[in-house]
Amino acid sequence: MRRSGIFNIAVLLLCAMIWGFAFSAQSVGAEYVGPWTFLAARAWIGVATLLVFIGARKLIISKTSEGRKAYEDAREVLKTTGTEVQGGRKLMLIAGASTGILLCLASVMQQAGIAYTTVAKSSFITAMYVVIVPVISLILGNRTGAKIWFAVILSVAGLYLLSFAGGIGGVSRGDLMTLGCAFLFALQIICINHFVDRLDGLVLSCSEFFFEALVATCGMLIFEKPSAAALIPAMTAILYAGIMSNGVAYTLQIIGQRGFDPTIASLCMCMESVFGAVGGFLLLGQTLTLREITGCVLMFAAILIAELPGRKTKRPSVETGL
Repeated sequence: MRRSGIFNIAVLLLCAMIWGFAFSAQSVGAEYVGPWTFLAARAWIGVATLLVFIGARKLIISKTSEGRKAYEDAREVLKTTGTEVQGGRKLMLIAGASTGILLCLASVMQQAGIAYTTVAKSSFITAMYVVIVPVISLILGNRTGAKIWFAVILSVAGLYLLSFAGGIGGVSRGDLMTLGCAFLFALQIICINHFVDRLDGLVLSCSEFFFEALVATCGMLIFEKPSAAALIPAMTAILYAGIMSNGVAYTLQIIGQRGFDPTIASLCMCMESVFGAVGGFLLLGQTLTLREITGCVLMFAAILIAELPGRKTKRPSVETGL
């Protein structure tokens, strides 16, 4: 396994772990505030968190010779892509708006859909972006090797064992809404892949959440009536979701996807269902059955198989796609 690939996988698995534990926070927050309000609050906190990170990085750069050298090296890389100076701001605006709006709509659709389906089915259907990403990539003209498709199938089998104690049952309105959410998350992953090699990852993440916050705030004011009395008991959950899930995890997603195959990245990130189950065991005392443990093992095996050395396939180009 390539050393760079190991780093990408480690970063994306950490991202998935933070998201997995965030399911508990989202569940608590949903008891007090509506989906638009929760999303708007966490998004603005995410923006504030990233502004602190950006400020701290700027301070380190200005105070250390190593930091200045790394910054200049990064500028040289951006110059070679033509995104520095005038083009950079325009591209960042386009990238932030497209990824932020997709992320906002996907998150709201997921929250709305879960009211009409079970948590288990919602987590499974949401993670179906692991299948949708390579399909969209194929439509866009990017080849995906047989090994990756096998890993995708293995991962879906693992997700099914993890999420369903019984059969799938009938398809509800919530299931269809959550499938739409999975499609939007897949577009967000591909969209990130399109921009990530040409822009500063930290600033891109901040821009993404800024636009998410704007759209969510508009939705909150139009569809809901937020109040301080409701926000106060939900604040702990909102702070975790805003700082860790938004500020930290989505930045890790951008770092982990840099120069990495988006299909393998989606395999790593769908491990959030596994970490959600682990979090339920550690925090809520929920036990894992043999069936669920088998599902976790299959999903982890899918990631390992996807990164095994083999015949190289064409990596998605930053010049194609969204």
